[in-house]
Amino acid sequence: MIIKGRKISRGIAEGKVLLSKDPISFLGNVDPESGKIIDPNHMLYGKSISGKVLVFPYGKGSTVGSYVIYQLSKNKVAPAAMINLDSEPIVAVGAIISEIPLVDRLEKNPYSLLKDEDIIKVNGNLGLIEIEDK
Repeated sequence: MIIKGRKISRGIAEGKVLLSKDPISFLGNVDPESGKIIDPNHMLYGKSISGKVLVFPYGKGSTVGSYVIYQLSKNKVAPAAMINLDSEPIVAVGAIISEIPLVDRLEKNPYSLLKDEDIIKVNGNLGLIEIEDK
């Protein structure tokens, strides 16, 4: 199944889905050394975003969050790709400078289509996600 969205950051990546209904502040929620969620109040607390297709509604917090995403990339613990309901500048800039594919505004709700551990492909060049048929 192919779902259309809006392209934000170019690139193509495949990986296992990690869903969060909580927004993410990369400065404060994520450890840039390990790629783990470190905020005990976040639904993904203790989980690693490294190599995952990270699905979350939007980013929040400081503009430094863009550089935390970049640091995750440099430390090789960044998500393989990201999907937002509605991306904002902090996450968009972080994804672009880190070359992490990012799409948002999917034509279908990702929370009704995806579950953790699903393997999907994100095509940031075309603004598409591809879900393997089950």
